[in-house]
Amino acid sequence: MNTFKDRQKAYESKFAFDEEMSFKAQARANKLLGQWAAEKLGLSGENASSYALEVVKSDFEEPGQEDVFRKVIKDLDGIAGENEIRSKAEELLHDARVQIQSEAS
Repeated sequence: MNTFKDRQKAYESKFAFDEEMSFKAQARANKLLGQWAAEKLGLSGENASSYALEVVKSDFEEPGQEDVFRKVIKDLDGIAGENEIRSKAEELLHDARVQIQSEAS
């Protein structure tokens, strides 16, 4: 019977770890998207860092990524289109996952 409880604990631990890594990767991707958007807006230094943090914080408004997309699309109106922003976000999520995995190793 302990074997089943041990397995259940292992699955629960793996699930918690995977969820934490997913959260960290999404937050990092949002920060990277914010940095990319800041560059498009001509921001640098502390202003770029502050803007990237605003993008990360915008993700806490509602579940999912649409709140982040709404902010960045609105801010980059006339500079970058929605398709470009969403494509860049996917690319940066991949990059963030690779970064997080390499740090966890």
